[in-house]
Amino acid sequence: MVLFTGNSHPALAHLISEKLGIKLGCANVFNTSNKETTIEIEESVRGKDIYILQTGTKNVNNDIMEMLIMAYACRTSSARKIVGVLPYLPYCKQSKMRKRGCIVSKLLAQLMVKAGGFSHIITMDLHQKEIQGFFDCPVDNLRASSFLIQYIYESVPDYRNAVIVARHPGAVKRATSYAERLRLSIAVIHGEEKVAESDIDDGRNSPPPLDSEVVITDTRCFSLGLEMLPRLAAKEKPPINVVGDVGGRIAIVVDDMIDDVDSYVSVAQILKERGAYKIYVMATHGILSADAPRLLDDSPIDEVVVTNTVPHDVQKMQCHKIKTVDISILLSEAIRRIHNQESMSHLFQHISTED
Repeated sequence: MVLFTGNSHPALAHLISEKLGIKLGCANVFNTSNKETTIEIEESVRGKDIYILQTGTKNVNNDIMEMLIMAYACRTSSARKIVGVLPYLPYCKQSKMRKRGCIVSKLLAQLMVKAGGFSHIITMDLHQKEIQGFFDCPVDNLRASSFLIQYIYESVPDYRNAVIVARHPGAVKRATSYAERLRLSIAVIHGEEKVAESDIDDGRNSPPPLDSEVVITDTRCFSLGLEMLPRLAAKEKPPINVVGDVGGRIAIVVDDMIDDVDSYVSVAQILKERGAYKIYVMATHGILSADAPRLLDDSPIDEVVVTNTVPHDVQKMQCHKIKTVDISILLSEAIRRIHNQESMSHLFQHISTED
């Protein structure tokens, strides 16, 4: 077994190598003067199982190219098997079709398997579980919820007086999974703040045909009238509201990732107005881009608890509210079990499919 890492998260790679009791593989990863990525593998990988650790950071496109070039270099050097260890899978938020868009996570999956030559993928808390189907190789989607629940047990005083909060109705299943294991109740944030919509026509919608308009095909004519089209009602959500009792209790908001924090700050303000005396935000991936640390520092949120799947040392220096939970033991155990061809079911014990 050889464990390599790019420049995305070397600290996590050292933690994993220490727990596995192996030395981190020697590979030189750097950018040339014209910003091209160059990989120099400085040890033999012939006939070995290669594990490449790379996670998504702010420089996500460079992280992807480092990973693909390193995997291709190992494959052309006759490595027996190449396993990708991606604690945070880049582009996992772009997993649904948008107007005039595409499913980018499908493209990344094909790049990794067909071009990079990965035969197995280890990741954690995918934004959408269906992303596993984009890969033509086995994918182990690990869960960090056990570590966050352990943090609640050990570091949240009077957690029995807490309530698990779903930031939106789509997060109810995740909140329920946490609440059932902690034996707590849940609350749901429903509705949205009113935002003025633009009336600019971007060309996506064409006007309906007029009453007198006639469409001519090869042999037949069809008259299209407005009476044939049903009147479409605009979708409108109610004003933002809290479904559940949070008065005089600790509110714990759970999610899979924290990137832009504007919505979390709005939720915290609503919870504070409804009587929550302490507010925690817990998520697996703490991306915390842009000016997220400053917004969190000025918000009613008391603590933001994330794992070290993504490096956030700079953000922690800017905001004292950010706390880190180490999940390197989970990744190292997954690597050990895959290498020894052992069952992975123990790592998913007491974890529901909705988590």
